[in-house]
Amino acid sequence: MTLPPRQHNILERTRERGYVSIDELAQAFAVTPQTIRRDINQLAEQGLLRRTHGGAASEESSSTQNTAYSMRAGLMRDEKQRIAAAIAAQIPNHASLFINIGTTTEAIARELLGHKGLKIITNNLHVAAQLSAKADFEVLLAGGTVRSDGGVVGQAAVDFIHQFKVDFALVGISGIDEDGSLLDFDYQEVRVSQAIISNARQVFLAVDSSKFGRNAVVRLGSIALVDRLFTDATPSTAISRLLTEHKVHLELV
Repeated sequence: MTLPPRQHNILERTRERGYVSIDELAQAFAVTPQTIRRDINQLAEQGLLRRTHGGAASEESSSTQNTAYSMRAGLMRDEKQRIAAAIAAQIPNHASLFINIGTTTEAIARELLGHKGLKIITNNLHVAAQLSAKADFEVLLAGGTVRSDGGVVGQAAVDFIHQFKVDFALVGISGIDEDGSLLDFDYQEVRVSQAIISNARQVFLAVDSSKFGRNAVVRLGSIALVDRLFTDATPSTAISRLLTEHKVHLELV
């Protein structure tokens, strides 16, 4: 199949990175977002990629394996930053927090450095390293198996989390299905996140729009577990309906 050069490059970028945003592509090719949307629509109609909110995802991406950490860290960077700032603005000084694994939650951690007197329990080495720099913060790191992306998982981490009851859980996730299921790739990571959610008074979910409709093999639970969802674009009609039904407050940044 012969594609116009720009569409060929869009397809190659999407296959390489798993997800690309419309704004990123518009800047890269010096065209309008509307032009990129048309390209994406044409590629999607041919079954070569999948349209998402604000971008496109590769049809070749796996539901059983996440994108590499170094690549995830660079995806949707501006959107993650806005989400992080919005969540940090809702956290009072001297609060207690869980923060789980993810590049978005790491962005939240950076935004929290201006706070005072926080107590943070985390299974994310990067979060612990960032926040332990503050002398008035108390940072507790879960023990367990350390993954290459700095996540700590396993039964020891689950048991550690269950010792606490905190004010807020700041949680990231790999995907949200149209039926409202919160999805991730690692069963052990999901078990820690389930413990985090069940031991927090309020659950804030940080999710950029590329995660809506994204496939992942492990189900964490329902969107009903969440109190507030922070994202950069309005979810699909089905997901929006579920947010309303379960009284999940939507924060658009």
